[in-house]
Amino acid sequence: MGTGQEQVKRELLLDGLDCANCALKIENGVKKIKGINECSVNFVTKTLSLHTTSDMDEQVVNEAKRKVLRLEPHIRISEKGKQVNGHVHTHTGSATGAHNHSHEHTGHDHGHSHSHGKHSQTHDHDGDSEGHVHGHVHEHGSHAGHDHSHSHDDAHAGHSHEHGAGQTKVLLARLAAGSVLLAAAIWSPLDGWAQFALYVLAYLIAGGDIVLQASKNIIRGQVFDEYFLMSVATLGAFAIGEYPEGVAVMLFYQLGELFQGMAVNRSRKSIQALMDIRPDYANILTGSGDETRRVSPEDVRIGDRIVVKAGERVPLDGIVRTGRSMVDTSALTGESVPRELEPGSDVLSGFVNKNGLLTIEVTKTFGESTVSKILDLVQNASSRKAKTEHFISKFARYYTPVVVILAAVIAFVPPLILSGATFADWIYRALVFLVISCPCALVVSIPLGFFGGIGAASRNGILVKGSNYLEALNDVKVVVFDKTGTLTKGVFKVTAIRPEVGRTEEELMKLAAIAEANSNHPIAESIRAAWAKAIPTQGVEGYDEVAGHGIKVSVDGREVLAGNAKLMKQAGISYITPETAGTIVHVAEAGAYVGHLIIADEVKDDAAAAIQALKKLGIRKTVMLTGDAKAVGEAVGRELGVDEVYAELLPQDKVERLEQLEAAKSPKEKMVFVGDGINDTPVLARADVGVAMGGLGSDAAIEAADVVIMTDEPSKLASAIRIAKRTRMIVWQNIAFALGVKAIFLLLGVFGIATMWEAVFSDVGVTVLAVLNAMRVLRVKDI
Repeated sequence: MGTGQEQVKRELLLDGLDCANCALKIENGVKKIKGINECSVNFVTKTLSLHTTSDMDEQVVNEAKRKVLRLEPHIRISEKGKQVNGHVHTHTGSATGAHNHSHEHTGHDHGHSHSHGKHSQTHDHDGDSEGHVHGHVHEHGSHAGHDHSHSHDDAHAGHSHEHGAGQTKVLLARLAAGSVLLAAAIWSPLDGWAQFALYVLAYLIAGGDIVLQASKNIIRGQVFDEYFLMSVATLGAFAIGEYPEGVAVMLFYQLGELFQGMAVNRSRKSIQALMDIRPDYANILTGSGDETRRVSPEDVRIGDRIVVKAGERVPLDGIVRTGRSMVDTSALTGESVPRELEPGSDVLSGFVNKNGLLTIEVTKTFGESTVSKILDLVQNASSRKAKTEHFISKFARYYTPVVVILAAVIAFVPPLILSGATFADWIYRALVFLVISCPCALVVSIPLGFFGGIGAASRNGILVKGSNYLEALNDVKVVVFDKTGTLTKGVFKVTAIRPEVGRTEEELMKLAAIAEANSNHPIAESIRAAWAKAIPTQGVEGYDEVAGHGIKVSVDGREVLAGNAKLMKQAGISYITPETAGTIVHVAEAGAYVGHLIIADEVKDDAAAAIQALKKLGIRKTVMLTGDAKAVGEAVGRELGVDEVYAELLPQDKVERLEQLEAAKSPKEKMVFVGDGINDTPVLARADVGVAMGGLGSDAAIEAADVVIMTDEPSKLASAIRIAKRTRMIVWQNIAFALGVKAIFLLLGVFGIATMWEAVFSDVGVTVLAVLNAMRVLRVKDI
């Protein structure tokens, strides 16, 4: 990529992408196009993401569209949007080709990546399918709860991994008719050509579409796929006279594919239901101020006022202007406890209003809103693939051709070198071998497992930007924390009130509050917050702020001092210096010491539990980096049980310290840095996995971090690692199960023990079981 060139990201929706093998084929094909820097296909969301350079953008994208249609002509392509260096430009166009569209729209602009609007469309296409993009998206966005039912003339339409209601009925009718004809052929008194004709008719009804699709793929140079394997195996059975088995295997295969499609569809919906946080509409207040109009969230501008009724989802980020209510924040943060809102409260899109009526002033457009960012992060997470996914992609590419060559060897070599071996017997064994070899179980279940893990993390208030980061969390042995805003709340609080003998806490707090009444310093704010009453102003005069020392003020003619030890020394007042990690504010009145306040940054409620949970998960070392004084840092470290504390660090010192920690660990171990994302950007970027706290308030965090914890709770890091470990366990269970079962059946097939019935089970049955196992990761609550 040349210098100075803009990086353009384009996303194409591939409607009808219903098999993971096809997704893999498209990804591998499109990657080879000149001008594409990055390419990934998300099978779950049916999205093709492309990164190109601006000078070649349109030409390259059109070539990618043509490539997709050459590989899978039944797919309908539409465009989600275009990002140039991060700025979104929405497209609704399609590629070349003559189209007449008759549309009826209700809802939103169908070019937007998350449109929920319903579209009724009729298409007239002129010209051949190759090189033309067919149709547009019907319903997309979070997809949750929607079923896509399409009718299409392509032969492939009868066979797919995700069946609409109409297609399912047609397929079931075909399976029933095929079964009846097979039974008639086996048990009828007919024989000879009449019986053979029944078998052929049953076969064509059951699997004619598979053979036709295999033929089309061969013509296009795409030979080694499941259609080819099934066609060769079943037609081979016919060639050696095993007619009933050829038909029965095709029937069973189609039935298995139907179940597999249902399982995949269910898992897609389960994953996407987690992402079903996109608001469908906003009630905007009209000019008169009391009437509302329902509009798309994209149409609302900053400064507009919107009304959110009880039970409705907040559509955009903003500030509550009128009304009080409890809101459910669980979709964004994973927190089950409702949050109370009142006028002046910040509110985020995705919250669900539980009871009151809220009027909200919008502070961000929909494209910049919290919901939009979360959806974008999670839906694009699959473009950063884990090493396991890359391994399976490469494995599938070489595995099927190797198996086909081995099948040919099994079919023809033994009959030539073994006495008594017949071609019919060994060809049958080779056909069984072919049926078993389809790598569907791995290709489908592994991306689903990782996507499910990312979805489960999201439901727990943890955004993981890619499967690679989810996988990396398994190998974390060193966790480095920033202190302020990460392990502590980043808010000063009066933690101790210590009056002198003969004085009360109330007297001490009152004098401190009067002295700090006009200061903007965070310590002054914490004192006023601790007093929490009206501050007396009568008799207060002569306010004087002494830089670096504190405040002098006259109260009813008596001088009151509030400040540090320097102020007390200057006034010649003896004072007490307690041993503490906090900031000390001494108070004196009329030359006499009244007492002192201890003010500290409060440790987060779950910070100590977070450190303990990490140690239980096998984290070898926990480290805290802070710019605070050494005494403060070490006191917090002791309280939390952190292994090492490094204090008084500037941002560049933190990077240096991180590099030293990196050098001290083994190369296989991963290191996580957890920061509040605003001033920790260099360190977040330097760590193996950067985790940002409170990311919803910080664009810098979302940009720099690999994982964003939306609840500000350090304990969520342990939850993320547990979800990562569970995801990896389930993925490897599927790999071991699929390869193990296939290895056993391949051996049984070679030795003539397994028939085609067992072979089909080892292909389709294993895939269904692997998909169902992958869905288990979604059942993870906050663990």
